[in-house]
Amino acid sequence: MHTTLSSSTFSTQHPDRFQNRHIGPSSTETEEMLQALGFDNMETFLSQVVPADIRIDTPLTELKALSEFEALRQLKSMADRNTIHRSYLGMGYSDVILPAVIQRNILENPGWYTAYTPYQAEISQGRMEALLNYQTMVADLTGFAIANASLLDEGTAAAEAMSMCYGAWEGESENAAFFIAADCHPQTIQVVSNRAHALGVSVVVGDPETFAFDQPVFGFLLQYPNTYGHIHDYQAFSARAHEHKALVVVAADLMSLLLLTPPAEFGADVAVGCTQRFGMPMGFGGPHAAYFASHDEHKRRMPGRLIGVSKDSSGKPAMRLSLQTREQHIRRDKATSNICTAQVLPAVVASMYAVYHGPQQLKSIALRIHQQTARVAEFSEAEDFVLGSATFFDTITLQASPERIQAVLLRAQEHKVNLRILGSERLGISLDEAVTEHDLTILAFVLSGRRDAALPAQAALHLPTHLRSSTYLTHPVFNTHHSETELLRYMKYLENRDISLTYSMIALGSCTMKLNATAEMYPVTWPGFSQMHPFAPREQWAGYAELFTNLEKWLAVLTGFSAVSLQPNAGSQGEYAGLLAIKKYHEARGDKQRDVCLIPQSAHGTNFASAVMVAFKVVLVSCDDQGNVDLNDLKQKIDQHANQLAACMITYPSTHGVFETGIRAICDMTHNAGGQVYMDGANMNAQVCLTSPGAIGADVCHLNLHKTFCIPHGGGGPGMGPIGVAEHLAPYLPKHPLQTIDTAKEVGPVSAAPYGSGCILTISWAYIAMMGGEGLRQATALAILNANYMAQKLEPYYPILFKGSNGRVAHECILDLRGFKASAGIEVEDVAKRLIDYGFHAPTMSWPVAGTLMVEPTESESKPELDRFIDAMISIHGEIEAIAAGKFDKTDNPLKNAPHTAELVISDSWNRAYSREQAVYPAAWVRLNKYWPPVGRVDNVYGDRNLFCSCINPEDIK
Repeated sequence: MHTTLSSSTFSTQHPDRFQNRHIGPSSTETEEMLQALGFDNMETFLSQVVPADIRIDTPLTELKALSEFEALRQLKSMADRNTIHRSYLGMGYSDVILPAVIQRNILENPGWYTAYTPYQAEISQGRMEALLNYQTMVADLTGFAIANASLLDEGTAAAEAMSMCYGAWEGESENAAFFIAADCHPQTIQVVSNRAHALGVSVVVGDPETFAFDQPVFGFLLQYPNTYGHIHDYQAFSARAHEHKALVVVAADLMSLLLLTPPAEFGADVAVGCTQRFGMPMGFGGPHAAYFASHDEHKRRMPGRLIGVSKDSSGKPAMRLSLQTREQHIRRDKATSNICTAQVLPAVVASMYAVYHGPQQLKSIALRIHQQTARVAEFSEAEDFVLGSATFFDTITLQASPERIQAVLLRAQEHKVNLRILGSERLGISLDEAVTEHDLTILAFVLSGRRDAALPAQAALHLPTHLRSSTYLTHPVFNTHHSETELLRYMKYLENRDISLTYSMIALGSCTMKLNATAEMYPVTWPGFSQMHPFAPREQWAGYAELFTNLEKWLAVLTGFSAVSLQPNAGSQGEYAGLLAIKKYHEARGDKQRDVCLIPQSAHGTNFASAVMVAFKVVLVSCDDQGNVDLNDLKQKIDQHANQLAACMITYPSTHGVFETGIRAICDMTHNAGGQVYMDGANMNAQVCLTSPGAIGADVCHLNLHKTFCIPHGGGGPGMGPIGVAEHLAPYLPKHPLQTIDTAKEVGPVSAAPYGSGCILTISWAYIAMMGGEGLRQATALAILNANYMAQKLEPYYPILFKGSNGRVAHECILDLRGFKASAGIEVEDVAKRLIDYGFHAPTMSWPVAGTLMVEPTESESKPELDRFIDAMISIHGEIEAIAAGKFDKTDNPLKNAPHTAELVISDSWNRAYSREQAVYPAAWVRLNKYWPPVGRVDNVYGDRNLFCSCINPEDIK
């Protein structure tokens, strides 16, 4: 018997819809959660959460969802329309050979790219060890005592160094300038100049060799080797700078430091640069891990994160984030930098590149690069080109007549070769480790026009006399894992020491740890995207242009704004760019006195640091007992600073997890006083397709693409932070880094590359394209539903600190644990560490309110996973009640001693007042897939008092 199917049974749409893969709860589970909350349908539920006056009709209705196959096919078409030329452009970007074992097992491995920033040290030991290796590598190669765990790119690292020098200035003049060598990379000069202009700092660009020290200068930025390849000896200059109380910052090519005297040894105070050429593809600008190294005396001024070695509860070495008092969420406007400026995943790649090759092979790679450059140089001189410098590492310049230069450029174009154009009579050529003999044969023809032209087989070294004599990378980690088998096992060993989304839900409030789908990640390493130089000619990146145009359009619609810039390469940079746009807008209108920025107490800590970066004066606005912005206090502050008001920064939904009903009033009050409304887009996951910053009344909003739009956190970076702006702010978006910027009228670059970390924008494109307008709206609705379901289930055990006007939360909620300190002596940290025994990463701890946990389940988690987390929290509550009732001792209990390691529970000396089983198997389902923490609770105080920030031997921890 055959079943009869009508034509209406069939659909042209692929049955495997991506939104069903991205969204965790099934339709049945969604109905169950709605019923548990007392609702029959989703729309009625949403009407109780999102205020009616800001609701909008679904945008992007014209965007129909693509299947994974269709989206990848379109992305492949874009990649194929990017024409990858052999790039000799240099300027800090090089082609690389990324070892396949690192590409597959780090860069493309969700066990690494879905992990979170290592704030919970006990479940982050793997990636912190990799970052400690990174810090050691940078410190060794630069010659400094201490290095941080990465920054965003070379340009912003140099800008951070300028800010550090400014803060450390002890000279008599208050009007000292910052001197930038004219032979620094052009994008670095512009990024630093832009940062300095925002701070009101004067910049002098010139030749350090002829600088007469006839004006006060608090710091110097030098390039080593310089952008044209020449290698200066800066030892005497550094000594003279110090005589005038100035600090010396050197932007150094890390690969060259395998051969050249390191900056610390010729008198520099700070070294900055990029580790891109240590295995990370160019990616049209990123992501790449910048580095920052300095003397020990500057460690408390250093920007960014710092991994240090402490000890755990058993006295064994354990890593943690050190000197966390520098972080902006603690120090706010007094923070020395914006901590959300790291590129952890690229830093791990760079560290593994060094671990895999080791010091000897790295030196051989550097020597090979230089030898090939020397061969090109000697060939060019034989062809009657004028060589720009007698000493160089990987970059040379060639001078000839305009006619000859033009002929070379035409041959280069015909053979898909990119040379750097330095006027009509000069060319730049930068070589890298990926250059082959075939490449050199083509280059010889391009330069000479002769088919039989050949480079000399060998060439004399063109290095300076001041070569490196000091040792580096002597620790065993850099001298052990050189076979693929050894490296593979080492990387797996580290991966297994961490909790990532591959293991369990990470319910971090405000951080939106949702699915990073494989189909979204897949194109990142395609050559058509990954091998593009960020300064390649426009006609070579037609595919990227289409992708950027699509993404800008989609994000503009989703935010309700008229224009979007994709340049900021982190959420922190997006905040900075948005506030710069506001600052420039006021200046252009003649309102230069507007420099006050109102920020609610509940705001993200990044807001305070970003406001200070543009020289705004921060004025704090109170919140009421319900966690909402106190409108009376806001009105008072606005009245007090009406003529100086530049902006009001607001997070929406609020950092307290609530859709505040007074948001329109906040916007209106700010606008009526002449200010602009900056909306922090960290919580955009609760807005998409239900409301928008533009509809609410904001003027600018940054978007954390590593949150709402699925770029993975990567263990604490990469991220992207595009900004959307209303029409009147569009002229003040950051411009291209290689444009000539009129700082009186326009905003210069905030990132070194024109589109920030260009290659990872493919991830957000894929997410939006595969979700479509309908799927995006459904994702937002489920994020809100999951949070409210969890809040209702946990409220009998942990009070929900803040709720909206209808008793509902947004996409996150805050659990109040403060009462347990009095009843049982239990702190929020004890609960966070006990969750590790259940296999969970703790929610956001003690922020924005001390003694609380902020929970955000996201739309990607299924109801069974939500229920497991709920059960864990209820079980922990039972243990707290047992302590309060005297069944457990207040100091010897499962929470105070958490987390419990395998070594601890199998020891012969178990003397706890509770069983081993209670310690490590507190719930039945934990037995099925137990995560064993590699260390016990880490001693934070010891770590800050005894700062070790590079690879050490275990016996050094006492």
